[in-house]
Amino acid sequence: MSTTNTTITSEPEFSKFRRIFFPIHSYELKKAIPMGMIFFFILFNYTCLRNIKDSLIVTNTGAEALAYLKLFCVTPSAIIFMLLYTKASNILSNENLFYATLSPFIIFFGLFAFVIYPNREWFHPTVETISALQAQFPSLHWPLALLGVWSYAVFYVLAELWGSALLSLSFWQFANQITRVSEAKRMYAFFGLMAQVSLLLAGAVGEHFSNIRGKVAEGVDPWQISLNWLMGIVVVFGISTMLIYRWIYKNVLTDKRFYDKPELPGVKKGKKKAGLLQSLKTIFTSPYLGLIAMLVICYGTSVNLIEGLWKSQLKIQYHNENDFNTFMSEYTFLTGIASIIMLIVGGNILRLCRWVVAALATPLVFVIGGFSFFSFIVFREELAGFLMNMGTNPVAVAVVLGAIIVIASKSTKYALFDLTKEMAYIPLDEEMKVKGKAVVDVVGGRLGKSGGAFVQVVLFSAVSSIIGTKATYYQIVPYLFGIFVVICTLWILSVKSLGKRVEAANKAAHEE
Repeated sequence: MSTTNTTITSEPEFSKFRRIFFPIHSYELKKAIPMGMIFFFILFNYTCLRNIKDSLIVTNTGAEALAYLKLFCVTPSAIIFMLLYTKASNILSNENLFYATLSPFIIFFGLFAFVIYPNREWFHPTVETISALQAQFPSLHWPLALLGVWSYAVFYVLAELWGSALLSLSFWQFANQITRVSEAKRMYAFFGLMAQVSLLLAGAVGEHFSNIRGKVAEGVDPWQISLNWLMGIVVVFGISTMLIYRWIYKNVLTDKRFYDKPELPGVKKGKKKAGLLQSLKTIFTSPYLGLIAMLVICYGTSVNLIEGLWKSQLKIQYHNENDFNTFMSEYTFLTGIASIIMLIVGGNILRLCRWVVAALATPLVFVIGGFSFFSFIVFREELAGFLMNMGTNPVAVAVVLGAIIVIASKSTKYALFDLTKEMAYIPLDEEMKVKGKAVVDVVGGRLGKSGGAFVQVVLFSAVSSIIGTKATYYQIVPYLFGIFVVICTLWILSVKSLGKRVEAANKAAHEE
């Protein structure tokens, strides 16, 4: 047996071409492919859910409502989830914890498409009721608008939590537990590359099932047909994820070439686990985790400031769910192409450069892209005449420019930010990988987006009180611009500080 392992693990170094595009040994495919498939299914579902949640909320309430929804609904839900998750991690094995996390999402999204949405008029308050309340309480215009479509708001919250609970937390926690540091530099980019192909599929599938308004019989709701197909696929892919996860436990983690610890991840030991309060105390007093959280918060705040403004332009351009989701699906497809290219580039940056160099790429792309987008919006009126002579208008240019910037930012995030962040967790002990990651990625991620939402809510309220009517993004853009610059500066400083700790932790782990 030892002879076999020696033969397998001492395969020759990769050729120059393979080292760039596919640095995985043949025997490692047994581990790499199923992990990539889990990532593929989770990201496919998240992409479909993300596009649909925006289509539901923006077209039925307005982009301004997103800030209120993220601040007052998504963030409290993320905190509740984190508390339940950290408590459940003391009771369940990691395998059962994964199933318990995934199952409620799959059940709700199936029910939404086939039960809740078809009967939405019965579930939701009438338009007249909401309009009357908005007239009576004008300061609560956007929260009341969300109340009028509360099931859409619940869909939005759970779609947001899917990204934190399943993508950022469950998948990467599992990957960090079963992947060695030496493997991570090669395998993480491969996992990401497989996953980004899901963006191409999600974009093509979303566009196909959304662009059907002229293909359905008169009187049939095309959005209902779209939801049935898309949520049906989400449910099937969710079940497939659990089956592959189980296969890895039975066939990969029992193979000493891939997992050489005496027990499986999360299997209970004789040692009593720390209580919830003690665990949280340890987590919140860790400078190392605090810096990872700062990266997550800065990313969430920055992307929220850009996307909120961009989606306000999309609302003007696209008026119904099908058209909105068709555009978002096309945008998703292009994001997939850009992400695949960036992952090939980023994978080699991870191998050849220091951690801090790879981690700095994302905030720098945000700085360049955000500066360009905010500058255009601020000076849109001065550019309107020039754009008219070019046969276009500020809204159309803002939609395209915003899409380009968001695609560039997110493809860099997928290729470098996510991978460098996950590599930072690897030197930590099992307790911090499970509970620390839950706090940082779920709550920290939500705090980032809610931080951006809080800024927007305060600005909307302050400007509304000044002008005497509800404010829009156009009135608060200059203030958002200044805050964006401050957040990106803090992000860059945090990356540099964490880089020193990551290199020290990896060096200490290597010496043990």
